[in-house]
This record gives sequence, C-alpha cells and structure tokens, in this order.
Amino acid sequence: MSPLLLLTMAAALLPLAGCERTPEVRVETEIPVVQDVDPEAKRVLVVINKASQDSVAVGGYYVAKRKVPRSNVAMIDVPTADNILPAQYKSGIEAPIQEAIKKSGHSIDFIVLTKGVPLRLQDGGGPSVDGQLAAMNLKLTYIGKLDPKTGEDQIKKSLNPYYQAKERFTSKKFGGMYLVTRLDAYTLTEAKRLVDLSLAAKPDKGPFFFDASPGHTGGGYGETQKTLFAAQALLKSRGFETTLDETGPFVAPPDPLMGYASWGSNDGSFNLDTYRKLRFKPGALAETFVSTSGRTFTPTTGGQSLIADLVTQGVTGVKGYVSEPFTFALAQPDILFDRYVSGFNLAESFYAASLVTYWKDIVIGDPLCRPYAK
Repeated sequence: MSPLLLLTMAAALLPLAGCERTPEVRVETEIPVVQDVDPEAKRVLVVINKASQDSVAVGGYYVAKRKVPRSNVAMIDVPTADNILPAQYKSGIEAPIQEAIKKSGHSIDFIVLTKGVPLRLQDGGGPSVDGQLAAMNLKLTYIGKLDPKTGEDQIKKSLNPYYQAKERFTSKKFGGMYLVTRLDAYTLTEAKRLVDLSLAAKPDKGPFFFDASPGHTGGGYGETQKTLFAAQALLKSRGFETTLDETGPFVAPPDPLMGYASWGSNDGSFNLDTYRKLRFKPGALAETFVSTSGRTFTPTTGGQSLIADLVTQGVTGVKGYVSEPFTFALAQPDILFDRYVSGFNLAESFYAASLVTYWKDIVIGDPLCRPYAK
C-alpha cells in the first residue's frame, strides 16, 4: 500500500503513494419524457452511454425521479471500460456533451454521469473523466508541470474557481465550470438507490463521525488531520451530534451516520471488515483520505479501500480518486460539512471543499441532494 503523504496548504506538493461493450439498447424506450419538469432539474445534464444497459437504466431512472427534461439528456456511445484514450474522450464524450448543453435550451450547472461511463483517461494513472468535464471550459494546466521559462509550479492555474466559495453555484458565475457527479456503484440496484437516498434525505442532526489516526500527528499528516478536528468542532458548535475518535483501533460506530471522514486504508490500524460495517442515513456524505479510493466500481480484492463499499453500505454522496491525486486534491471535511449543513447541495459542498479540478477527483451522488436547504 503506497502511503498517503500529506502537505500543509502552504507547503510543496508531495505525491501520495478492459471491458467488452454490451449490445446497444433502444434508448428511446428507456428514457422517459417528463411532463411535470422540476425547475431545479433544468440545471442538470444527464449523460447516458448507449453502449451500456446499466447507463441507460440509471439515466432513465434519474430522469424520471428527478423530473429532468428530455432535452437535458446527452447520449454518448463509447466503450464501457474504466479507461478511455484521450482522443476517444474528446470525440466520444466531451464533444457530444458540449453539443447537448448548447441544444438543451437551459442554463446547465451540473452534469450527472451514469454507471457505464468511463472513469479515467489513458491507464491507471490518468485523470478522471469527471474532472476533465468539470473544467472543459476553463484555461487550466496539468498539476505539477513547471513553466519552461521560470521553473515555477503551475498549480495556481489548476485551482478550482469554486474552492471555499460561500455562495450558491452557477456555471456562468464561475467561468463556465460545471459541477460533475456520477451515479455509480458495484451494481445497477445500488446506483439507482443513490437517487432514492437523495430524495429521502432529511436534515438530521447527526451523528457525524470523524476517525483520526494516532500516527498522523506531525508535519503534513498533522495538518490534514486538523481538518477532522475542525469539522467536528464546527458541527458541535452548531448543535449537531458529533464524535471525533482518536483511539488506536479503526472504528465503525453502531448507529447509521449522517457524515463520515477517515483515513480509510491509510489508517495504520485499518480493518476491512470494520470498514464494511459502516452504515449511513439517507443524505449522508463521506470522504476518505485514500489515493485510489475511486479507481473502480467493479468488485475486486486487494489494494486500497474503495468508496464503492461505502455506496453499498448506504452513503448518499462520497468523493474518491481514480488514481494518485496528490494531497491537495482531498476534500476538506471542515468545508464540506460546513457548506452541506448550511444549505448547499451535495455537488456544491464537495466542490467548495476541493482545491483543484481537472484532476483525479470523482464525486458520487445526486448533485441536487440538499436536505439542509434553508
């Protein structure tokens, strides 16, 4: 297991340590035409891969449940493998999505990808499809590249314009950026359930659980660990039920949670069986400080802990990484939960908590989930 190397916000960056296509289905019979369109749903573009039966099923389910207009559905036709070549991404995913946005007739702020849409460009070390789409209208550079003239690191050009925002999101207001999430899981049933959990979410007062690791107390490790302490203190000050565990063992509380953050398999005492005992209430959000937590949604063994397990266990929204993200990409729990319980939606909360885009991030869940709406 490669270690997760931490950095302070001001410190230098440190690294963290094929499928066959299914037969094309008749999409026209699977995607409903909604009569009573939800005004909020007009802001969402749903992306469906015609090559995936699961994608069509999840997309159709979301359109029906969230009352998304049929004009806000983008059809793509690409292989369903986790990885996609950059040229294939450009022509098969980005181009048709750009065209669909123009034709939708609505101001699109959120893009929802569905199970069966590829996860990342190139091989296991490539950036996420989600991050590419989020920033496809922004002038950004890849993280870590140096300016050939000055030798200066260009991370500042990859900053997420919505990072630390305290206002509601619109694409127009934030430079043409989109907040991209996806409905994905080990199974079709679980992917659909993400929609149901979003719709069933209530503004519960907790519990929220933050699992600190005793070994991560100094240097960069300590700086990231402080975000767990800050999140717990902030929620407690507002009357929410919170727990910060600083004990040695990796812990799974007995009661379903409304929020969760931990080191996952980067905790020195991580136990997979314990991790899989975590349970969540409808509307619950989570983050784990794990390099490759979103590398696949295909059942697998070995490697670092997966956010797909948390989806199986009932989480409504969770952030992960398709390959090594560097520590600056991690969602900061203190910002994440501050925005969420203040009335921001799922997508706004995760993106406001994340320093960069156009990178390795994926956010699972319905972007419109907003149980704490004011």
